[in-house]
Amino acid sequence: MVTIRLARGGAKRRPFYHIVVTDSRNRRDGRYIERIGLFNPIATGNETPLRIDLERIDYWMGQGAKASDRVRDLVKEYRKNQPESQATEAA
Repeated sequence: MVTIRLARGGAKRRPFYHIVVTDSRNRRDGRYIERIGLFNPIATGNETPLRIDLERIDYWMGQGAKASDRVRDLVKEYRKNQPESQATEAA
């Protein structure tokens, strides 16, 4: 089964996550099909805390991929906080 989940990166006590599409049998930080976003839970200053390619999320969900609970919440938050101009262009 194909799943959309977080793959951890970064250093000790400085987590950084990539949002990836992968087979559910692969390891958390292992092989993936496509990297479709990033999540930095401790972003400071001008760093981007969340970036997601919504077109690819919609594509993979349409193909039957299941998102993890955390990714589902992040996508919902990202769609809500997206400026109106970007939301209408994506549609």
